[in-house]
Amino acid sequence: MTDTRRRVKVYTLNEDRQWDDRGTGHVSSGYVERLKGMSLLVRAESDGSLLLESKINPNTAYQKQQDTLIVWSEAENYDLALSFQEKAGCDEIWEKICQVQGKDPSVDITQDLVDESEEERFDDMSSPGLELPSCELSRLEEIAELVASSLPSPLRREKLALALENEGYIKKLLELFHVCEDLENIEGLHHLYEIIKGIFLLNRTALFEVMFSEECIMDVIGCLEYDPALSQPRKHREFLTKTAKFKEVIPISDPELKQKIHQTYRVQYIQDMVLPTPSVFEENMLSTLHSFIFFNKVEIVGMLQEDEKFLTDLFAQLTDEATDEEKRQELVNFLKEFCAFSQTLQPQNRDAFFKTLSNMGILPALEVILGMDDTQVRSAATDIFSYLVEYNPSMVREFVMQEAQQNDDDILLINLIIEHMICDTDPELGGAVQLMGLLRTLVDPENMLATANKTEKTEFLGFFYKHCMHVLTAPLLANTTEDKPSKDDFQTAQLLALVLELLTFCVEHHTYHIKNYIINKDILRRVLVLMASKHAFLALCALRFKRKIIGLKDEFYNRYIMKSFLFEPVVKAFLNNGSRYNLMNSAIIEMFEFIRVEDIKSLTAHVIENYWKALEDVDYVQTFKGLKLRFEQQRERQDNPKLDSMRSILRNHRYRRDARTLEDEEEMWFNTDEDDMEDGEAVVSPSDKTKNDDDIMDPISKFMERKKLKESEEKEVLLKTNLSGRQSPSFKLSLSSGTKTNLTSQSSATNLPGSPGSPGSPGSPGSPGSVPKNTSQTAAITTKGGLVGLVDYPDDDEDDDEDEDKEDTLPLSKKAKFDS
Repeated sequence: MTDTRRRVKVYTLNEDRQWDDRGTGHVSSGYVERLKGMSLLVRAESDGSLLLESKINPNTAYQKQQDTLIVWSEAENYDLALSFQEKAGCDEIWEKICQVQGKDPSVDITQDLVDESEEERFDDMSSPGLELPSCELSRLEEIAELVASSLPSPLRREKLALALENEGYIKKLLELFHVCEDLENIEGLHHLYEIIKGIFLLNRTALFEVMFSEECIMDVIGCLEYDPALSQPRKHREFLTKTAKFKEVIPISDPELKQKIHQTYRVQYIQDMVLPTPSVFEENMLSTLHSFIFFNKVEIVGMLQEDEKFLTDLFAQLTDEATDEEKRQELVNFLKEFCAFSQTLQPQNRDAFFKTLSNMGILPALEVILGMDDTQVRSAATDIFSYLVEYNPSMVREFVMQEAQQNDDDILLINLIIEHMICDTDPELGGAVQLMGLLRTLVDPENMLATANKTEKTEFLGFFYKHCMHVLTAPLLANTTEDKPSKDDFQTAQLLALVLELLTFCVEHHTYHIKNYIINKDILRRVLVLMASKHAFLALCALRFKRKIIGLKDEFYNRYIMKSFLFEPVVKAFLNNGSRYNLMNSAIIEMFEFIRVEDIKSLTAHVIENYWKALEDVDYVQTFKGLKLRFEQQRERQDNPKLDSMRSILRNHRYRRDARTLEDEEEMWFNTDEDDMEDGEAVVSPSDKTKNDDDIMDPISKFMERKKLKESEEKEVLLKTNLSGRQSPSFKLSLSSGTKTNLTSQSSATNLPGSPGSPGSPGSPGSPGSVPKNTSQTAAITTKGGLVGLVDYPDDDEDDDEDEDKEDTLPLSKKAKFDS
């Protein structure tokens, strides 16, 4: 009978047009015999009592708002709303309502009009129109009730609007307003407030044009001062006529434009300050008011844009040194508001707008303004600059690159912006934060254009690092000349944090430009001085900068870090932080964990060799012990050529003198029969230790010649070998205090091929198939003493896993050859 229950709050609209909470429960829909139809039921979650039982009327307009709200009117002046806890429940009930009414669930309102009963609608349609009471003081209450009763019905609203238009009724009401004010008739003024507010909710452009006309608008605002909910009337007219002053910074000759500006300001004031906040039912009833303001602004911008004399005078006075400061401030504020109005334009109109400003020289004008001492003027100029950067950063970049060819670095527009960021006097650095965001937009490669003839990224970044980066890093370099920040007050720390944020962005997006700058100017060492700051947020910014560099896994950066011992400030900060479990502790450990997980060998060795004693006691995480293990594994491979040599045989890497010989050598090695691997001629000799690489190819050639001549003899040796019951030796690896690896064999104490002191290890000169000169049979791979020339080392699997991305896959027959 019922659908899945959903948790909702039930609201009803009271007489004061405020929503009252009637309780929380679970909603369902189902057929109710008493109501003879599908209904919405809400039962209280506390005691299961019925909070709501409402039949889904086929003609009732239900509205879905904000994905979790369904509102409708049960009867005149009785409005209901269900506020759902989750969107899924709202969608489910909405589908049920639409199903009953035969509507598509994708709509947000089930009826184009809030239909009345068929009988009422027939009566309304058959009547010629709505008859308004005569406009008299004694009938104001009746008029107010008529307006209020007409609002729920679209048909009645339509007829009321037509009646008000045709009879010039609004002007008559405003005449009564003057009478009521003169007589101090407060009750009448309260009725007029309700009437005028109701006329606003009719949402008719024709009525707005009458109400917002020059002769009527101040009286309309006067009516809205007398809100019955307030003990004292507001003084909106006094503010608009005495406090708010209209200033013509440049004389406007067009009277129509001037009137349009006045009208727009006052209507905006009505919308923002005078009218009460609309309820959920009323919010769509003021859409025409929003549109009225929007189109007025579009018209004002268009008219000003077309007035070339006006704009020419504006920019001329802005840049004229003779213009006094007060006048210039008014001009800049006007230009700022002008740009703000442009945000309402359609994209194509906004393109034309900014193109006009660019042609008039707005960027050179801003450069002049930003070079002035007046803080308020500079602040307004910054806002204008932000509009330009957000709209078209490429236009700004092109301008600054052109001016760099003519002006010194000190007066470049971008450098002026950086200087204002650095010199922001606001303790919270509000302006600096805004400017830093603009700079990041300008240096972001993502919004830079690439054409067939030029690449904006290459050109602009080259310009920026040559002409501007030294200005940006100046406060950082000035404050980090010693082992700790020379100034460590809150405002300086905030500023340096902003600089570091921008530098970190550059590290991530600018690759070689920022790399050259950091290494050449030793920037990272200076940044890490800030790890000693008493402000944790600044120390974390410095750490984040280094973490971003390490995250690139770039060996140029790594060598720079190791050469300058740039882990020392980090380790020192970690130790000074002690046992405190905070963001600093976690961030530093995460950086070392990244080095371990990514197996950055150079940094691992550097950290362990230089800082292990300071970190070895940290055992609440395994990061540092894991780093030490990585380091020991690296040293084992370095000190035991045998471990790497066996893999080198498999990969044949160390034979790769050039690309031409690689194929031939691999072909020779991997095409050799199994029997050839145990050939008595395949020898290793200590005398090969001093052989040059140039001698390697000669033994290989000899080996290939002998292979063909001694096939029968090799088979005989193989047979004897198989009968001898040899045992493959196993090796133990031990890391001594000198980090030298010792190898011991369970089966023999003689030198094995590839053991320390035996330069003929596989993969080195004298590798597979080589027959070095002056070799002796005692060193040959034979079955005597149970020795084998090629063995599997117990830890090869582990090492091979680490080199999995580099190693070639062997055929099974070859693996069997090494296991035999």
